[in-house]
Amino acid sequence: DAGKNEVRLTDNGREIVREALPKSDDAYGWAMLTARASQAARAWSEEMRRASPEKIYEAVFDGMLTELDIYSRYSGREEAQRNRARRDGFGGIGVRFRQRGDITEVYRITPGTPAAEADLKVGDVIVSADGVALKGLSARKIVKLLRGPIDTAVRLRLTRPERPDSWSLDLVRAHIVPVTVSHTVKDGIIYAAVESFNQKTASSVKKAILTAKAEAKAPLKGMVMDLRGNPGGLLRQSVKLANLFLTQGHIITTRGRHPDSVHHYNADGDDILNGLPLVILIDGKSASAAEITAAALQDRGRAVVVGTSSYGKGSVQTVIRLPNDGELTITWSKLITPTGYTLHGLGVHPIVCTSSLAEIPEDAKAKDPILAGIGAEHYQADILAHWRRGGPLGEEERTRLRDTCPPERHDDTKDRDLARRIIEDRTLYARALTYTSTTARADAAALE
Repeated sequence: DAGKNEVRLTDNGREIVREALPKSDDAYGWAMLTARASQAARAWSEEMRRASPEKIYEAVFDGMLTELDIYSRYSGREEAQRNRARRDGFGGIGVRFRQRGDITEVYRITPGTPAAEADLKVGDVIVSADGVALKGLSARKIVKLLRGPIDTAVRLRLTRPERPDSWSLDLVRAHIVPVTVSHTVKDGIIYAAVESFNQKTASSVKKAILTAKAEAKAPLKGMVMDLRGNPGGLLRQSVKLANLFLTQGHIITTRGRHPDSVHHYNADGDDILNGLPLVILIDGKSASAAEITAAALQDRGRAVVVGTSSYGKGSVQTVIRLPNDGELTITWSKLITPTGYTLHGLGVHPIVCTSSLAEIPEDAKAKDPILAGIGAEHYQADILAHWRRGGPLGEEERTRLRDTCPPERHDDTKDRDLARRIIEDRTLYARALTYTSTTARADAAALE
C-alpha cells in the first residue's frame, strides 16, 4: 500500500514494513526501499524464503515494468546470455546441429570457425563432448556443452557413416557471431536474405556483394534484399546496412523524452552497387531494424520495396546489464523516417503491394494481376502521401492505412520472382522508383 507520504507492506492486514515515501526522482531511495522490503518479506514469509533470488528479481522487475510498454522487460541470467549471444556472439566451435531421435547430427558449419578448419563435416554425429554423452540431452544442454569461454578447448567424440570407428577431435573455442546473411547469384541478380541484425550483419552483406562482383562473369543486373520475417536487432547495424547503398542524406532519427535519446543518422557511403537496381522484400514480420533499412532506402528513393505492410515496431530499447548478469530492457525512443513519419504502429508501406487482401483498384488488376501493386500509380502515391504525412496518427487512421496493404507472412518465391521481374525491366523499375521518389520529395518539402 502507498499512502500520500509513506509505503506500507502488509500480509493479511498485518504490517511488515512502513517507510517514508522517497521522492519520485530518487532512484537510489526507491532501490533501497525495495531491497529493505524484500529482506523484511523474506524474514516474515516461509514462501519468500524458499523462493530463489531470481524469482524475487522477476517479481520486482515485472511489477516495476508492468505499466510501461510491451517491449520493456526483464531477462534473467540465462535468457540474457542467449540474447547477448545472438547480438554479440559467443565462445563456440561454429557448428549447428539437429537432433534425430537420440542422434546429434552436424548440419551446418560456419566458414572460418574452428569446426570449418578441423576434420569435421556436415552429417557427422557428435557422440559426446568432454566425455559427456549427448544421448538423451536437450538441445539447450548440448549447446551449453559446446559453448564456453573463448580459447578454451572442448573434446568431441564423433562418428561418420563411411568410417567404421568413432574418433576424438579437440577444438579450441573462438568468438562466433551467428550467421544472419545468406546469398546466391542467379542470372546476374544478387539475392541476399537477412535473417536478423547482429554485430556482423552489415559487413556480411557487404562481403556478399563484393564476392558476387568478383565472381561475376557478366555485368550484374541488380540486387534483391530479402528482409521478410526479419525481427530486427541492432539499430546501428541497420543504419550501416542502409549506408552501404547511399552516398548522402538522412537515414533515421531517434527521439524520446530525454535529450540523450535524440540522434540523427546520416549517410556517408559510396553506394556499393553503383546505382544498380535494388529491390527490398518485406512482410508482416519484418520489424524494428529491418523497417529502418527498408524505410530509409525507400524514402531516399534508392530502392523499390515489395511485399506487405511491415510489423510496425518503431521504438528503440536500451539494454542495461545487471549485477546478476541479467538484463533490463527499457524503451528509450521512437524511430522517425527521412520523410518524417513515425514507424511505431504504422510500419513501412511497400510501393508494390503483394498482400492477398490489398485494396487495389480493379482496373489495375485487369492491366497486370502480378504487377497490380504498381499498376495504379495515383492510388499508390495517395497512400504513400498519407503514410508519410508526419505527426502522430490515431489508431483508427493507422489501421485504415495499414489495411490498404494488410501485413501478412510471406515466405514463398512469388515476391522474389516479382522482384526479379522488376529488376530485369528497367522501365518498370524506374516507374516504381518514380512513385516512391516523387512522394518522398513532396513530403520532404512539406516538412521543411
